[in-house]
Amino acid sequence: MIAPATRDAKGRFRNPDGGPAGQPLTRVARMMWEGKGAPWPQGLVNPPQPQPPGLVPAGHAAFTFIGHASFLIRLDDGTTILTDPIFSERCSPLSWWGPKRVRPPALALDDLPRIDAVLVSHGHYDHMDLPSLRALHARWQPRLLTGLGHAEFLTKAGIPGAIELNWGEAAPLPGGHRATYVPMRHFSARGIRDRARALWGGFAVEAAAGGRFLFVGDTAAGGHLDVIGRHFGGFGVALIPIGAYAPTWFMQPIHVTPEQAVEAQAQLRARTALAMHFGTFQLTREAMEEPARRLLAARGAQDFRVPGFGESLVLAL
Repeated sequence: MIAPATRDAKGRFRNPDGGPAGQPLTRVARMMWEGKGAPWPQGLVNPPQPQPPGLVPAGHAAFTFIGHASFLIRLDDGTTILTDPIFSERCSPLSWWGPKRVRPPALALDDLPRIDAVLVSHGHYDHMDLPSLRALHARWQPRLLTGLGHAEFLTKAGIPGAIELNWGEAAPLPGGHRATYVPMRHFSARGIRDRARALWGGFAVEAAAGGRFLFVGDTAAGGHLDVIGRHFGGFGVALIPIGAYAPTWFMQPIHVTPEQAVEAQAQLRARTALAMHFGTFQLTREAMEEPARRLLAARGAQDFRVPGFGESLVLAL
């Protein structure tokens, strides 16, 4: 059973292990003092890729990697889903400052097919990008699912109608599919005063005709992943982050390392895993190429793939 999220005496949500959300500000200052880490290249160009498939075989889904945690997912009935869409130049409250893209989105907003649903895992700027969500709402009014505490904020930002979920709660998706919000070990915030006031998590999507996939969002390692795997009986596909883990003394309660991502796939009982959350924004100190290199060295016989930017993989659910 997936337990719902609970709040502490100050009204802040807590992680599934009962621990606090994120690191104290004193540790943030120490991390910033230590420097920027390995330099990343700038102005990368995505190699050309075939267009996402318009038709998907029964029992399958097409996963197109747009960049960071953004995937375009087409189910076999034609339903299209976007995860944590970010098409902006920066993941920041300011348009002129903050982490900047090293490569453009592999699919531009204008090149997207009609979007039926959007899954927003939590409120961090690299996952809940308001300009992208406004553009999607203006164009298609897709069904938007997210965690508790975000709907009012999104409405005030010009994105009404978001459906809020607690951990373990489910909501229907267009086409008769269903998404359940599941616990992750992370936190959510838009500034320094609202930490953990809104919920964070991932989405387990059950296709109407059978089969499942999991969008993790962001997570640190923990037993919650095994709980999810046992509860759903495994997944055909899991989208798992592999980057933004250095320095580990600071990031270990927030993100997984590539080696922990491999362990997460096993805990989730996912037949195939797709890497995400790498190679787009420099958020932490590791070199840009390091997450994929470490993942490939650690995965062994597990089917854990590193998609190319813009690559579409048609996989069984």
